[in-house]
Order: sequence, then structure tokens, then C-alpha cells
Amino acid sequence: MKFTKTALIASAAAMSLGLAACDGPQEEAMEDQAEAMESELDAQAEAMEDAGAPEEAVEAMEDKADAVEDAGEEAADEMDGM
Repeated sequence: MKFTKTALIASAAAMSLGLAACDGPQEEAMEDQAEAMESELDAQAEAMEDAGAPEEAVEAMEDKADAVEDAGEEAADEMDGM
């Protein structure tokens, strides 16, 4: 499923950002990127809904969007201790 593959790639990208050593401005950029990925996935969920996709599939995409953002923000927050 195309949407699932996109969500997995976005999740992996968000999580991999946590591996880089960053300072304050980079943390902010990381959070911004996580929010941008969430927005993209939310837009895909909306497009799925508009196309008549089952509600469960739309909700799953929305959940993945939230997880991507949460993972990116968590990784950025962990950098405060570095």
C-alpha cells in the first residue's frame, strides 16, 4: 500500500534525526521537520478520505502522522541532555 510505505519512510526519517548531534537551532529544525512530515501525512489522510477510503484506513494514516511527529519531537527533546 503506497500510503503505508510513505508513512514508514517518514517515520524512519524522523527517528534517524535523533542520531545526529545537534544544538538548539538544529533541535528546532528537527521539530519543524517532524511537523512538516506530519502535515504531509495528514494531507494524504485527507486525500484518502476524499477518495472514499475506508474510515479505518484514514484513521490509521492519521495515527501514523501523529506518531511521526511525536517521534521527531521526542528525539529533539532528548537532545536537550546532550
